[in-house]
Amino acid sequence: MGYAAVLSLVFLCHEVFTVSSSILPHLSHKHQIISLLKFKQSLTINTSASYNCENPYPKTTSWNMSRDCCSWDGVVCDNMTGNVIELNLSCSGIVGKIDSNSNLFQLSHLQRLDLSYNHFSKSHISPEFGWFSNLTHFDLSWAEFSGQISSEISHLSKLHSLRLYSSVGLRLAAHDFKLLLQNLTQLRELDLSNINISSTIPLNFSSHLTTLSLINTGLYGIIPESIFHLPNLEKLYITFNYDLSGYFPKTKWNSSASLVELDLLGVNFSDNFPESIGYLTSVRSLSLQSCNLRGPIPESISNLTRIEYLHAQDNSLNGTIPSGVFSLPSLSFLLLGGNNFSGHLEDFKSNSLIFINLGDNQLQGYLPKSIQNLVNLITLDLSFNNFSGRVDVSLFSNLKRLSDLTLSNNKISLNNENKVTLPESLQTLHLAACEVKELEFLRSAKQLEGLDLSNNKIQGRIPDWAWSNWMFSLRSLSISHNMLTSVDSIPLQTVYTIDLRSNLLQGSLPMPPNSTRYFFISQNNLTKEIPSSICNLTSLVMLDLAKNNLMGEIPQCLGNISGLEVLDMQHNSLIGTLPTIFSINGSSLRSLNLHSNKLEGRIPRSLANCKELQLLDLGDNHLTDTFPMWLGTLPKLKVLSLRSNTLHGPIQPPRIETIFPELQILDLSYNAFSGNLPSNLFQHLKAMRTNDPSTEAPRYPGSTYYEDSITVTTKGFVREIVRILYLYTVIDFSSNKFEGQIPSIMGDLIAIHTINLSHNGLKGHIPPSLGDLSSVESLDLSGNQLSGDIPEQLASLTSLSFLNLSHNHLEGCIPQGSQFHTFEC
Repeated sequence: MGYAAVLSLVFLCHEVFTVSSSILPHLSHKHQIISLLKFKQSLTINTSASYNCENPYPKTTSWNMSRDCCSWDGVVCDNMTGNVIELNLSCSGIVGKIDSNSNLFQLSHLQRLDLSYNHFSKSHISPEFGWFSNLTHFDLSWAEFSGQISSEISHLSKLHSLRLYSSVGLRLAAHDFKLLLQNLTQLRELDLSNINISSTIPLNFSSHLTTLSLINTGLYGIIPESIFHLPNLEKLYITFNYDLSGYFPKTKWNSSASLVELDLLGVNFSDNFPESIGYLTSVRSLSLQSCNLRGPIPESISNLTRIEYLHAQDNSLNGTIPSGVFSLPSLSFLLLGGNNFSGHLEDFKSNSLIFINLGDNQLQGYLPKSIQNLVNLITLDLSFNNFSGRVDVSLFSNLKRLSDLTLSNNKISLNNENKVTLPESLQTLHLAACEVKELEFLRSAKQLEGLDLSNNKIQGRIPDWAWSNWMFSLRSLSISHNMLTSVDSIPLQTVYTIDLRSNLLQGSLPMPPNSTRYFFISQNNLTKEIPSSICNLTSLVMLDLAKNNLMGEIPQCLGNISGLEVLDMQHNSLIGTLPTIFSINGSSLRSLNLHSNKLEGRIPRSLANCKELQLLDLGDNHLTDTFPMWLGTLPKLKVLSLRSNTLHGPIQPPRIETIFPELQILDLSYNAFSGNLPSNLFQHLKAMRTNDPSTEAPRYPGSTYYEDSITVTTKGFVREIVRILYLYTVIDFSSNKFEGQIPSIMGDLIAIHTINLSHNGLKGHIPPSLGDLSSVESLDLSGNQLSGDIPEQLASLTSLSFLNLSHNHLEGCIPQGSQFHTFEC
């Protein structure tokens, strides 16, 4: 329908409404109807734009000329004047932009405006919103606005509620933040969460405030104590502002009678748990997670008789947990994990508890028998403590709502004298290192999704009933570090993590289901060949078959699994060549470890397609090739080990300007490389030339189960490096046929920890520039033909703990300094 037609209908309907005024006495003004319809025409509807709403409903679809606009969905008119005073289009699936010319701004009588949970295409919040002088309630939260919030918002002096919660990057200048608080003196509710304010917190908050939400706003400095004294405050959220610090009031808070919810997660208080918390007698939810709180929880906590949610995890709280905590009559959620609490656990005297997390503390003694009375309990986490003694399964068997039970890494011994089973409701069970010997107590737990029984004493094989019960429910299974001897098949249809490391498994490699993403079965006694059917696991992210006795060739198709990030087959008896096909499109491989096998041939050029590769260990094989300088094009490669092969020839100068930019470990030892040391290569090793304290090991999605490792020679010993792998820097060119002089440019490798050039044919003087290696801990130049004096500069290497210059032609005095006289020179 064209604009003229719409206008004609509006005039016609207006005349009808006028005649029928005795029936519809409060009529909409025609310009308001036109404005609403034109506003509707400027927008489109897509209910997915309101994805955060439980029941999105396109309210504007009801807007048409057949009814008075005062009866349209989302529209409210004044009973006396007929003016549109409320517009609520929340969760209406609106897509579009609101610019300064929008017809929305013709509705000058609006008192309430709610456009939340729509998608306004990252448009700016127009300054025109600031001219709705009658607004008392204004909500643009989750509406996909972006950019700088204009200062005109502070003109809305009648506002009682302002909600601008952002999801896409709104900004509010510090000056405008202060101006907003200065002018909006009638505010009851203020929500600026997820808006980048990057300011200190002003002092001039409205005394009428009942709700203040400043979550993740980049605030810094000190929280004004006056916030805690706002007399009507009911809800205060200042979470995820990690540059904020503050102090709790030492005396009674002015808000203590009204405050119901307090969430300060991440604010740095660096103080004892406040005694004054005991004054918050109305509080129902208290979250002080990661607030750097110290000391014990005060006994005054028992005054919080209405509290339902208590969260103080990840602090430095200590002492015993007050007995009053376990008697709070309304407490449903108790989260005190990640602290330093000690002592015994008191009896639970309230059965209202639903969620308990006391993990990662230093609690000790027996588990209280009162646990069996917590009939509403859904989650219980007591892991990583020092609880001891025998724990009978019957302690939990009658908790019919129990879903998650975690007791891992204590000193307890699980037993089942009464031959009972855990409840059928159980979905997650973590009993690592609990001396579990059998699985019969799990026979009723048919809804299990996550099961961790690692580091126990389970022998033999997993019973058939277990596979049958969990076939369609289990997502994650860890039975590592047990004494399983046989797993014939793994008939789990929806599993994505399987960890069977460090058992006594023999025979063929059991094939996991195609849904598997993380498969760990290293450190067993598996033999025979890797079946090509392993390539049916197209969802694989991590595959760890290390430290078995697998034979045969590596299936070539493994190189085509595009999502594979970790492939570890080290310490087996694999033969043949490396896979020659690594996916050109989208290879995700980050770690390839084939160390200590019997692989032959050349290093496949297709590895250059693995742009995410960080670790490549082909050491201790039978590879015959020259140095693969082309690997230097891999932008993220940190570890390259080719030790103990039959690689040969000189290392040619690189042909491109940037090569091996991130390399931290280069091990070419025990090969047949010849010629001069590659000074042109050393000058490109950027990561070894710069001390970068921010270097971190990569975090894999399955890092709970897997860590990269590599074998290096340092300080005279062959060692396997695991946890510090990506913090360590090594050059090992030992036991080759290099000749010529040590290039002075090696002194630029100031981040290096280990240099091993031993057992080559190097000649000439030791360059004094090696005295610049401020981080070096191990330096081995033995077994060469070096001559001249030992440079005095080496005595200044304060980090040096191993030096071997033996079996050369050195002469003169040994330099004096630090521990130098203890070295083998």
